[in-house]
Amino acid sequence: MQQKDKEHNTDTENISLQASLKSEDTEEWIDIHFTRKVGFLWAKLAIPLGITPNMITIASIFIGAFGSYLFIYNNLWINIIGMLLLTLANTFDSADGQLARLTNNKTRLGRILDGLAGDIWFIIIYLCLVLRLLRYSSFSPYFIWTIAILAGISHVLAAAMADYYRNVHLFFVKGKDGSEHDFYDKLKEDYKKIKFSSQPFTKVSLFFYCNYTKTQETLSTKVKSFFKTLLTAYPNKIPTDLSSEIREKNKKYMPLTNILQFNTRVIFLFFTIFINQVWLYFIFDIVVMNSILIYLILKEEKLFYAYDKEIKQINNIKR
Repeated sequence: MQQKDKEHNTDTENISLQASLKSEDTEEWIDIHFTRKVGFLWAKLAIPLGITPNMITIASIFIGAFGSYLFIYNNLWINIIGMLLLTLANTFDSADGQLARLTNNKTRLGRILDGLAGDIWFIIIYLCLVLRLLRYSSFSPYFIWTIAILAGISHVLAAAMADYYRNVHLFFVKGKDGSEHDFYDKLKEDYKKIKFSSQPFTKVSLFFYCNYTKTQETLSTKVKSFFKTLLTAYPNKIPTDLSSEIREKNKKYMPLTNILQFNTRVIFLFFTIFINQVWLYFIFDIVVMNSILIYLILKEEKLFYAYDKEIKQINNIKR
């Protein structure tokens, strides 16, 4: 028994940070040098304790939710505590995926929960910022609610599409089996097979995830068409040279997907809190993030439309 524990500990000590990452193509500087390193430590600690990725995700949801709530107060020191808790929650949110990759314990439910964590944090952040502005600012309630709702919609779409394009890219980095890219039609089939009476949480979660994926495909129809063509032409194995070529051309757009996600948002959020002008965060979401999102969608659509057309011509697939 002692020998077995010793071997387990040795394996835990020898696992590498590199093995816990999704891909160097999709990682950003802050994540590589801080978030992933801290998350890696949490993941290594969790392995011998038998803690699962979903347990870490749930912990991150509660920590991040409480930290987000503290932004309701017009008190910088309380807000700083909220910032620290949200940062801690983000390292946990990183650790769950890293642990899943290290232990090969990746599940669709885990992916849904992982996405849910960030959504819960920002829903609370948006509501707390609204309540804070209603109480402490001179802006009209109509203006506050309008910019908050527009920013919230912008956030949902930007985060969804950033996640979509990153997983599209990972499809060509790790292949069909290693990617977390999902297709709405397949998800819909799986949803129909699940009975609410026996798996109520999974059924409800998959319902929302299906609609989430449908939104992604609706906003990027040319990418959706490309995948249909690709898997028709190469149902068993996608040519390595084609995957490498697409990966190389698409890699330059990955920094844009990073900008649209957590780090950029919270850095600007923290800045607006420090200067006590939190309404600027909503404007930033509406103007800056939407501009980046539109540019990203146009570039991705153009790139994959060209490959869609090329594969159809080579394989004589009718339009």
